[in-house]
Amino acid sequence: MGEQVEQSSMMLEDREQLLEMYNSIFDIIYNWIVVVDRQGIIRMINSRYCHFLGVEQQEAVGKHVTEIIENTRMHIVAQNGRREIGDIQQIKGNKMIADRIPIYQKGQLIGAVGTVIFKDVVELDAYVKRVGHMEKELDFYKKELKKALGTDNTFDNIIGTSQALQRAMNLAKRVASTKSNVLLLGESGTGKGLFASAIHNASPRSEYPLIKVNCAAIPSELLESELFGYEGGAFTGAKKGGKPGKFELAHKSSIFLDEIGDLPLNMQAKLLKVLQEKEIERVGGVKSQKVDIRIIAATNRNLEEMVKEKTFREDLYYRLNVINIRIPSLRERKEDIPMLADYLIRKTAKEMDRFVTEISPAAMRCLVEYQWPGNIRELENVIERAFNLVDKEAGITLKQLPTYLVAEQETEAVYAETSLKEAVEAVERKTISRCLNETMGNKYQTARLLGISRTSLYEKMEKYGIEVSK
Repeated sequence: MGEQVEQSSMMLEDREQLLEMYNSIFDIIYNWIVVVDRQGIIRMINSRYCHFLGVEQQEAVGKHVTEIIENTRMHIVAQNGRREIGDIQQIKGNKMIADRIPIYQKGQLIGAVGTVIFKDVVELDAYVKRVGHMEKELDFYKKELKKALGTDNTFDNIIGTSQALQRAMNLAKRVASTKSNVLLLGESGTGKGLFASAIHNASPRSEYPLIKVNCAAIPSELLESELFGYEGGAFTGAKKGGKPGKFELAHKSSIFLDEIGDLPLNMQAKLLKVLQEKEIERVGGVKSQKVDIRIIAATNRNLEEMVKEKTFREDLYYRLNVINIRIPSLRERKEDIPMLADYLIRKTAKEMDRFVTEISPAAMRCLVEYQWPGNIRELENVIERAFNLVDKEAGITLKQLPTYLVAEQETEAVYAETSLKEAVEAVERKTISRCLNETMGNKYQTARLLGISRTSLYEKMEKYGIEVSK
């Protein structure tokens, strides 16, 4: 019997402490709060509200709400049971924003609670402006993060009007807004990474940064921990607190798996599990976690042939190949080369702070005629190289282009419709390069074949940017 009395006493003491804590919270909370019963009599009101009204709590409690708060509707809500949210109420000359909510107990209406959220409309305006400012800051930092990660590209950054490119772009735009996985096919340097960024930034996931992984660049023994992350102490050298993997970082976003054809078979199986179960498990971890990701994969390899050769899983191939987009090589869209060259010249001029604005007709013809095995990446390198060789000229001419690129073209194609000076330089360049090849790079013999001194040969080689392979 004594134990029961002691337990009851402890329970009563706990309830009293809990009630005291509730009262303290009610009294110090920032918002002004009042509670009335069904008849509109004030049962509770916090000290902040009383201080504004100029009354004592003991004086307010027990009186009808209309006697204490002007323009109140608390007694009406306590009667009709209909909540009033965001109502503007004027008290002591101040326009305030109030909420009035009915209180039910066991299904019966027993009163109402009212809160003043904003003490005046000016406070609301300041709050809205503050939130708007925070949203702008957040948007700014999101954009800066995308720039830092190199993932801020859109379809506007894809240069070209050729039919082959437009077909690829139109399909990419159509599937960007879906959740389907995308497989980008194309040679190295065609712009698969640019397409991946554009697809992501045109999708509902664009709020989050695109996570990029080059499957060929990461050693196979590190690939699992890079993709899935690891727990602390999972292996020698692991960080104390562990590390999230790329899939974890891509939650609610997209992950770009470049060179997917280089993924080892054991990792292909793990990737398939992620696609099927939508969950991952860190290396050394004991529990799985759900991930919401969209995969954009890319390869320059023939995955169908790899499936036949059993070097790429057939089930994974079909999981990835929901939508496949073939990006044309540069030689398949040569009509885009002038536009691309112009874009790259302006871009490089800005990056290198050099005043180079144009390219000569002969040099442009040379770019168009070349086959570009390295695609856009090779074209970009050629433009950058030309910038480093431009002296006082404000434009790129034949002499700034690599020897191999110019020598591949027929002489007529190179200097047709050019100035006499450019035509002579093109012939000189090609003749010197041919002689150097014939003499296996021997400059003494080359000078003798050309009938010029070695000093003259060195000067012309430097002028035309001719280098001898070692």
